Order: sequence, then C-alpha cells, then structure tokens
Amino acid sequence: MSEKFDVIIVGAGPAGTSCAYNCAKNGLKTLLIERGEYPGSKNVMGGVLYRKQMEDIIPEFWKEAPLERPVVEQRFWMMDKESVVQLGYKGLEWAAEPYNNFTVLRAQFDQWFAKKAVEQGALLINETVVTECIVENGKVVGVRTDRPDGEVFADVVVLADGVNSLLSKQLGFHREFRPDEVALTVMEVINLPKDKINERFNLEGNHGTTIEIFGDSTKGNLGTAFLYTNKESLNIGVGTTLSSMIKAKLKPYELLDYLKKHPMVRPYLEGGESAEYLAHLIPEGGFNSVPRVAGNGVLVVGDAAQLVNAIHREGSNMAMASGQMAAEAIVDAKKDGDFSERSLNRYKEALFGSFIIKDLEKYKDAAHTFETYPQYFKEYLPMMNKAMSKFFTVDGTPKREKQKEIMRSVTAEKGTFKVMQDIYRAWKAVK
Repeated sequence: MSEKFDVIIVGAGPAGTSCAYNCAKNGLKTLLIERGEYPGSKNVMGGVLYRKQMEDIIPEFWKEAPLERPVVEQRFWMMDKESVVQLGYKGLEWAAEPYNNFTVLRAQFDQWFAKKAVEQGALLINETVVTECIVENGKVVGVRTDRPDGEVFADVVVLADGVNSLLSKQLGFHREFRPDEVALTVMEVINLPKDKINERFNLEGNHGTTIEIFGDSTKGNLGTAFLYTNKESLNIGVGTTLSSMIKAKLKPYELLDYLKKHPMVRPYLEGGESAEYLAHLIPEGGFNSVPRVAGNGVLVVGDAAQLVNAIHREGSNMAMASGQMAAEAIVDAKKDGDFSERSLNRYKEALFGSFIIKDLEKYKDAAHTFETYPQYFKEYLPMMNKAMSKFFTVDGTPKREKQKEIMRSVTAEKGTFKVMQDIYRAWKAVK
C-alpha cells in the first residue's frame, strides 16, 4: 500500500471496475479499492444489464459472464388498486446474439467483472474504506484509508463511490443533495423454480421478462416498481424519491410489502421463497444534479457523478461508459505527463458529448415536473384504468357513446383547459 500507483479507483461497481479494467489493459499501475466484502456485496439495481456498453469493454462478454436471462419482453404497467393497463414489446430477435439486455444478480456479476480487471493487471483490495482524498498544493495525490498506514498515492484518483459520494463532497465538487434528487429503492430476491417462472410469464427456455410498474405500486407517489425474471428467482422492488417518502410518510419496507400483496402482482410471486433483501440510494436529479466531474488529479464517474436516467431505468450502462471514458482520459494524461484539470477535462468533454449527458439533458425537467404535479400518478393513472374498464366492458352501449362518455368524465372532473394544460406540461418534460 506504500507504493505509488498511476491510478487509484474508489469503488468496484460498474463504473469503477470499467475504469480499472481499461486502465490496467493499457498498462497503467491500477489500484481498485472496494469497501464491501467483495464487489457487488453492497450494490443494488433492479437487475437489468444492457449489452452495448459492456460489449464495448469486453467483446462477447455474454459467453462467460454470470448472466441470468436475455430479456425478450419488456412490459409497462399503469396500475390502479385492482387493475392494470399494459403496454409492451416482445421480440425473439432479442433472444439471439448479440442480444439487447439481460437480467443479472449484481453480487455475482460484479465479482466476475472485477476479476476480469484483476486479470488485466489491476490490484483489487476489498473491505477497505477510503476516508478522504489527500490534497497537496490544490491537487489530489492519493487517498487515506481506514487501514493502518493506509495512505496510498497516485497520479489520478477516480471517485466511483456511489450516489452519496462523500469524497467528492469533501473536495467541494457538489453540495448536499436534496431529498428530491435521491431515490430510495428496496428490492427482494424471491426464489422460484424455473418452470413456474416460465409458466407464469409465458416464457420458453431461458428467455426473460421485465415489468416496470407505475401508479399504485408507489401509492401514487413519484417512483416506479419492477418485477424481473432470473433463472430461478424473481427480482421485485420499488423506489420513490426521498422527498415523496417524507411527504407521504412512507416506510420503504411497507411499500414493498404493499406491492407484493397487490392483486396484480401476488400471483406471480405465489409459492416463492425470500432469499435476499436489499436497499440502496439512487441518483434521481439527472442533468441538473451532475456535479463537477474533473479536477487536478481527480475524476468522478458513475452514480457519484449522478449519471442515471431514471425515465429509461439506465444506470449501470452509463456507469460503465463513464468509467471507460475516464480511463481513456487518464491514459492520454499519462502519455502527456500532465494530470491537471485542464488535461483531465478530456473526460468531461467526452462525457458531455456522449449519449449520457444528452439523454440526461433531454429529461432534465421530468422528475421535478412529475413530483411538483402529483396528479399524473395520483389521478390520471387511475382515470386511465377506469376508462379502459369502461371501454372494454360489453354492456350493450355503442363504442362511440362509450368514447364520448369517457371524454366527458375526464373533462368534467378536471376541466378541458386543465387537462390540456397537464398534457402539454408532461409532453414538454419528456419531449
């Protein structure tokens, strides 16, 4: 630990490991520090891994990585208390190489990914907490850990320490995030035999399904729930912004229990056995919350840089891409012998020119809009369910009359101008 490294990476999640893999692959002396017992022991996500960004790092990774199922169907539920309006797509082209995305269990996948970085030459140290960055003459030159004589030095330190990055906060890269900029997600892994999963989700072989759930899953508060199929287990979880939890006085475990007992969800879980329970903070602020990402001798990647697109449930892929961009900037800085902010800003330029920041900017007002105007979740989703029930109930009323009745009920309750105003506001937030 007393030797100097080219790069120290704090956090062995997707962003940190991606950076470590690419740095080591390019011959840099790389140290990867993980506070957990092993990579993945403290990481939580719904369980979907997109292929493209991972394949950019390790071509054809799916041939050896510990993946659960290739996803062939994506469903979206707009849920009320006793009903659900469904939208989705199922395509068997996703069941063949190179695939689109996969369900994964992070505890397994993160260990495998970190092992690949080690094989490239990175040194991985687990169960080690980085307490602060070492700063000399305005430049980050290393980190201080909780180990005896635990000071380690490097030309560049990469902060991949998660949404609540205390290290970047200590450096003054970001303020304390507001409750509406952070979501708390709780998830449970429920064991269920493969044949039961295939039967209940109408699947064949190792094909997988993901279901994103809106509306009553969060009791009408801003947030989403999910239900994903693994080989012989299900991932079920739910999350809302901390501000929504505080306002509605929600308890995370009670919300998950409510979801599991919902009549639309319960049949999928019947007979399952709880295997694991996890909770995790997730960045929700998007573009407006992205902190400073480059400084003298330091870069910030992944969740620590708030790189999560909550609208499209993208996080791990953005983390991996940001880690790779950071590594490329460090390799170039090493060639130049210049680790100043000006040199490392190559990373910021690459990041802001990528799909990551462009997508975050596109949805920069979405979370704020839907939390400020709760009628979208609390009123319009139940209204949609009632309208669909009325329209598809065969009671001798002509369909044209049903359509008129539905429109009258919507506008009578809200007013035509108010409805149009809400539609325009929602469109503007996601356009």
